[in-house]
Amino acid sequence: MKSETVPAGRYFMMGNEACAEGALAAGCEFSAGYPITPATEIANRLAEKLPQAGGVFLQMEDEISSIAAVIGASWTGKKVMTMTSGPGISLMLENIGFAVGVETPCVIVNVQRGAPSTGMPTVGVQGDVVQAKRGSHGDYEIIALSPSSPQEMFDHTVIAFNYAEKYRTPVFILSDSFVGHMREEVIIPEAVRIERVYRKIPPKGSDPEAIKGFLDENVAPMPVFGRGFKTHVTSSCHDETGKRNLIDVSSLDMYVRRLSNKILTHKEEITIVERDYEGAEVVLVSYGPVARAAAAAARRARQAGIPAGTLRLVTLWPFPDQEVERMARKAKRVVVLENNLGQMYPYIKAAAAPFTKVSFLPPRLIGQIQDPEDIVAEIEEVLG
Repeated sequence: MKSETVPAGRYFMMGNEACAEGALAAGCEFSAGYPITPATEIANRLAEKLPQAGGVFLQMEDEISSIAAVIGASWTGKKVMTMTSGPGISLMLENIGFAVGVETPCVIVNVQRGAPSTGMPTVGVQGDVVQAKRGSHGDYEIIALSPSSPQEMFDHTVIAFNYAEKYRTPVFILSDSFVGHMREEVIIPEAVRIERVYRKIPPKGSDPEAIKGFLDENVAPMPVFGRGFKTHVTSSCHDETGKRNLIDVSSLDMYVRRLSNKILTHKEEITIVERDYEGAEVVLVSYGPVARAAAAAARRARQAGIPAGTLRLVTLWPFPDQEVERMARKAKRVVVLENNLGQMYPYIKAAAAPFTKVSFLPPRLIGQIQDPEDIVAEIEEVLG
């Protein structure tokens, strides 16, 4: 990659454009996608700039072929990304499950929109957050980040690539139409200041038959194609060498547990939250662009003498239950804010309810972020 093609400086930029710049800054070498509102600007910018940086962008015939192309490119050792919205994720889920099962590093950007089905393409909704965790079948763990600004669309894309490479797994960026189409200041640092993580690859000259390229809770080295390694890449139950085992139940147990524990044993390293609840009696828990309304409401409440604070979940998956529990032990009340009917609410309540009272404040209209005044009114009500 020619890092000098990534511009450094201060820009007024759309969130989707910032996401594309973050991919370039992280060293993305291949991207494939299919146009869909409200994610198309990411593809447009990468189609223009990725070839200039020595990479490849392909517009595919649909979302299924897009994720398939990305997985294939990743197995040649490339850093890869695709982008879409909810309907596209629905089509990609079979191959996303495959990518989890064969431990393929890739970044998947979901610029969420009104749903279900084709819904309302131009309205942002946090409707796919559980889909990212549970959309494919079986027990598995995934990593998902939730940006709240164009700046974070850049920053979180870099983090997502680093997580994908470090933990050899698909990583979601759960944006939405609000953040994707928002224009704000974005500061892009010099390339030398941007951390780039690369996957582990077996040493050259390694015995191809002896490489254990799968199912290591500390992340196995990836025997990528074209490097002289013999390996069997299968979505069926397999052992550390990639060889299928469809007979022994103990083999399936190892397959499922190690794939999950690869993420869970590193959960503390992966989890990102923002805390501002010291001394607060009521804490607003939110994520994505709703967190901006929550922060504004907490400031207004404190100005009015009401002890309010916030906990923002940046990492949605793996779910930061320990951070939620730590907050709940200090708060008298917890109010959960989401731009949906409460998709993360059950997870937050399960972690917080043993220690404090938890309630949910839905938006007045799905697709419309809560007004800070409404949130302040809710704070006053829950405090009696």
